[in-house]
Amino acid sequence: MAAVRDIDAADEWLESWTARIDAQAARAAQLAQRVAALSAQARGHYATVTVGANGQVTDLSLDSRMYELSPEELSAEILAVMRSAQQSLVSLVSDEVRETVGADSETGRAVVDGFTNRFGEVDG
Repeated sequence: MAAVRDIDAADEWLESWTARIDAQAARAAQLAQRVAALSAQARGHYATVTVGANGQVTDLSLDSRMYELSPEELSAEILAVMRSAQQSLVSLVSDEVRETVGADSETGRAVVDGFTNRFGEVDG
């Protein structure tokens, strides 16, 4: 009789473990889908930059006052605003991680660390 109970307990444990793995995989897939849809925008004095989920610039708008700047100043403005948008993306990804897989999960830490390594710590 004890062997049957041990087998039943093992079956229950395996079913529970499989259900947890399936749920974790579903949350990871949901995270990937939500992150892929993200974009972030930042505004400076003369430029507005939008970046997509991979951090690449998807839109750049320049104010007509940009002509007041030297080319070097304008380049610095655009790069600073782009970096700010990318850091905003890190924050948005962190929010999505918390809402799906959890910030303390191995998956969550890996995703946030990956974005932080690419785009830097979020200011403030």
